[in-house]
Amino acid sequence: MDRVSIVPVADRHSAREFLSYPYRLYKGHPYWVPPLVVAQRELFDARRHPFYRHGRIERFLAIRSSRVVGRIAAILDPRYSEFHGERAGFFGFFDVADDEAVVSALTGAACEWLRRMGAEVIRGPVNPTTNYDCGVLVDGFDSSPRIMMTYNHPYYGPLLEQAGLRKAMDLLSYDIDTATARNGRVDGLLARGAQDGLVVRPIRMAEYESEVLLAWEAYNAAWARNWGFVPLTREEFIHYSREMKPILVPSLALFAEMGGVLAGFAVAVPDINEALKHVGGRLFPFGLAKLLWHKRNIRHVRVVLLGVRPEYRATPTAASLYAQLIREARRLKYAGAECSWILEDNILMRRAIEGLGGVVTKTYRIYEV
Repeated sequence: MDRVSIVPVADRHSAREFLSYPYRLYKGHPYWVPPLVVAQRELFDARRHPFYRHGRIERFLAIRSSRVVGRIAAILDPRYSEFHGERAGFFGFFDVADDEAVVSALTGAACEWLRRMGAEVIRGPVNPTTNYDCGVLVDGFDSSPRIMMTYNHPYYGPLLEQAGLRKAMDLLSYDIDTATARNGRVDGLLARGAQDGLVVRPIRMAEYESEVLLAWEAYNAAWARNWGFVPLTREEFIHYSREMKPILVPSLALFAEMGGVLAGFAVAVPDINEALKHVGGRLFPFGLAKLLWHKRNIRHVRVVLLGVRPEYRATPTAASLYAQLIREARRLKYAGAECSWILEDNILMRRAIEGLGGVVTKTYRIYEV
């Protein structure tokens, strides 16, 4: 068998190869959802994407017999290292053929580059941080991922472990059937929150920018103690919110206030992946029409953000936000809601979801070396 060569992405041709490889690897796969090519391009545009104001990404391709057989990115995020007090590096955008030699070569190249940059611990995959889609799917391969979640072949995890990586943390996805969710529990949680003075309201779209900044402050405060978290800059959060705005349903973007102070917030969005599956990653010439057609049949939502300020974690804020999202999703005729991702050691959040009837349906894993 021919030798595997690892080459850095250094020109337009290799950049196109890096971008297009997953579309070839998963072509015709029944569960993989092709992301929009334009969105993927933007992730690697150092002039436009706010991550590059502080972070750096070095991309690599694995080549065998003149063909691309894998890709990986080495990621430096100084803000993470400063926040956690450790010299950390990351890898991400990892896609590969079922070949142990290729996986070892790719991870070896990324780790070598990161160690030259001073990293002492390396984790991944993150794309490019835990604030974006991340993890290797290790359980739950029999259905498509929800919006902003990943999918991969079952061999990814075993091959990474054979290459010397070990589990760092599992991330869980819970599904709640809105028709069979525990109605009494939903009503009881909302009543208890109201008794404690909690007011849950939808986002004020007329004041979108100021509401986003309010959520940004709460988000960074709420997640500050979570494993793997790195605070989003103001610019990153605004960028993220602008991408989300076109699919936002105001009644599924909730602010929980106690005594006029923001205690927490939650956002669920329609699972646009159910429509994107039919688009093939491109909006033109026919993709946009297909997207609009299939968008009418979206049956699920995903809770993409939920955060409660530390001083309010002993209150029913998180449970009330989940309960209100379930009630509203049911009213809007959505069949189910995915709550993802949840750290495996976040026992309080897991109990809140399980109390509403949530069941783990997918498990994602962050590895480290």
